[in-house]
Amino acid sequence: MFWTAAGVAVLGFLVALEIAARDIGVPGPMTSQVKDLIYAPKPGPLYAGLALLMVVLTWRQRLLAAGAALGIDVVSALVRWMIGVDPPSEYFLGGGALWVILAFAVIAVTRRTGAERTLLLKGVGLAFLLMAGRKTGDTWLIITAKTRPTVLDPYVATADRALGDPSWLAGRMLEATAPIGTNIVQIVYAQLAVAAVVVALYQLRNVAVEGRFPRHHLVRTFLVIGLLGPAFYMIFPVVGPVFAYGPGASGTGGVEWSLLNLWPHTPPPLSTPHPMPYDGLTPRNCMPSLHTAWSIAIFIHTRRAPRPLRYAGTFWLVATLTATLGFGYHYGVDLLAGVVFALTIEAALRAQVRGWDRPAVVLVSYGTVVFTALLVSYRYLPMEMALHPRVWGPLLVLAMTSVVYVYIRTTRLWDADTGTVPARQPQPQPEPA
Repeated sequence: MFWTAAGVAVLGFLVALEIAARDIGVPGPMTSQVKDLIYAPKPGPLYAGLALLMVVLTWRQRLLAAGAALGIDVVSALVRWMIGVDPPSEYFLGGGALWVILAFAVIAVTRRTGAERTLLLKGVGLAFLLMAGRKTGDTWLIITAKTRPTVLDPYVATADRALGDPSWLAGRMLEATAPIGTNIVQIVYAQLAVAAVVVALYQLRNVAVEGRFPRHHLVRTFLVIGLLGPAFYMIFPVVGPVFAYGPGASGTGGVEWSLLNLWPHTPPPLSTPHPMPYDGLTPRNCMPSLHTAWSIAIFIHTRRAPRPLRYAGTFWLVATLTATLGFGYHYGVDLLAGVVFALTIEAALRAQVRGWDRPAVVLVSYGTVVFTALLVSYRYLPMEMALHPRVWGPLLVLAMTSVVYVYIRTTRLWDADTGTVPARQPQPQPEPA
């Protein structure tokens, strides 16, 4: 049921996004994906998709698929170079993975039957969902920049005073660790999807042997966060402190505070916030922080993994939070919203598997209410937060912490891997007299 609903939802969304992208003069996700068959795409998302497809294959099939993908890429790169049709690009791998995924889709339809066909189609669908998610995100970010001429950074920056301007503090701290500290957290921030694929491959390692997918796994949460999260970029357009108040917007024009280069050494002057005009190039992708949401999802899904993977999940979470603040990509209040958003999505997906009983309904409803309350307060109460930080700072943190507490308390009753309630052990019955 999940696969059918996900397929229909993604297809409809892609078509709508393709139309919207063409209306503003940019290529849509479907057009961009077709071009990847010929030109040199970014290889990461395509080979990550192929890796997820491989969980339904035997080891022999995996080796053949990887060899075919690399072989196609090498031949394609040579042909493009010889005839000069390749546009300027730093990549020469990637299209081969897409061709192999398409080949397996054809094989599933024409050469497989029954459960074997269903399993292979699920693997193909998983790969396409990952690739479509990346293309959708890229297109959506362009649309946010083109359709939202003003941003709400002054509101968020003012509300962030209640937390002590954490982005400015983290920016100075990270600046003091350069270049070693900055290089480490930049790699972690940029390779978040790689961490997610590693965790997903661990969770899905037995799919080919068992002939079925786990009832709940990281890829589901990752995709749903990526599908729903960007909708709030249109509702609450924010570019981030390094762009709104720092050097990230150099030369873009139409910006009030960034030309002063206030971030990360000088907090912006406290004044009544108002929407701020901004360029049509920078994505409005801060509220909520999806990097925070995704890193929270990775952290949650590594709790039942082996110790090295648990440590890696914790490290990735801490490093991602450090990067989001330290590089000026997000405000502190973005991160609070991202945590609540991630836990609510994760709880809803587990409830979809386990069943919507009262604890599940309460958890998801409470997370939704808190998330909505955070966004509304950032928009309409920022001055009150800035003027009374000793009240609002703890209150904001308490709101987020309460969702964490309710999530932990509720999910203790659920199995962390499948989203089901552990079976009760039968009690011994007394012998009949």
